[in-house]
Amino acid sequence: MPEVLVRARRLTKRFGSFTAVDGIDFDLYQGEAFGFLGPNGAGKSSTMRMLGCVSPPTDGELTILGGDPRRNGPAIRARLGVVPQEDTLDVELTVRENLLVYGRYFGLPRAVIRERTGQLLDFVRLADRADDMVEPLSGGMKRRLTIARSLINDPAILILDEPTTGLDPQARHVVWDRLFRLKQRGVTLILTTHYMDEAEQLCDRLVVMDHAKIAAEGSPRELLGRYSTPEVVELRFDPADHEDAAKRIQDMFTGARPEVLADRVLLYVPDGDGALAAVLGTGLQPITSLVRRSTLEDVFLRLTGRSLED
Repeated sequence: MPEVLVRARRLTKRFGSFTAVDGIDFDLYQGEAFGFLGPNGAGKSSTMRMLGCVSPPTDGELTILGGDPRRNGPAIRARLGVVPQEDTLDVELTVRENLLVYGRYFGLPRAVIRERTGQLLDFVRLADRADDMVEPLSGGMKRRLTIARSLINDPAILILDEPTTGLDPQARHVVWDRLFRLKQRGVTLILTTHYMDEAEQLCDRLVVMDHAKIAAEGSPRELLGRYSTPEVVELRFDPADHEDAAKRIQDMFTGARPEVLADRVLLYVPDGDGALAAVLGTGLQPITSLVRRSTLEDVFLRLTGRSLED
């Protein structure tokens, strides 16, 4: 069995009378990518701050790398790499200098920092920009530099908070490639993300949090099998016909979990083509129809709902 690097039991975080994290349990194993999903306010950020040893738990048990963050916080933080949601690079320094200066915070020898800086800039594909100032870099380049900086101390665990927020699709995929390569090297990743495709691409296991608790846990495939169906049919009708069509479809597919939205009807079914043929066979004529595979977004919305919460 792989080593347990993080163990949480009844982990709780309160701010006065408000409970941000309510008695959650999970284990994180060496070499895996573990994700936290959930709507805003679900407790993800508070959990990540406890894992980063910058916010002590209010109650429960939390062990990170064999230590208690309440007593061994500095020692644990020295073995963590952190990629915050917002880049905190020093824009008045060059790309190379950002890594050289950051490495000194960990008390590393200058020769070690210089060697690792060169290796990391190669790894994130920024070696040709090493002597450029940070300010004019693109958002994707800054994100890759932030990831390189977080690895300067050769961390046992890399914590990433929304690692690709605000990036264009090309930059997101470059960051995904770098993170996947880190996982292949045996680096343990903990990440939060609002991108369901990102979680499906990167995470070996994940938890979905809602209202400060864990609503579900498992691999992406396990969650899809447990909370969704192999396929989803999306049907859009003329607004004048939408209500009547939705009622007829609900009557037809009482066991298939039809979901009626303002602009379309969703059918969660094992056989999308068969379900679509059955709908068309009744004489209903959707404006558009789509048969697609089920995704983590379907699981997420089923567990947490579609409505926004304050």
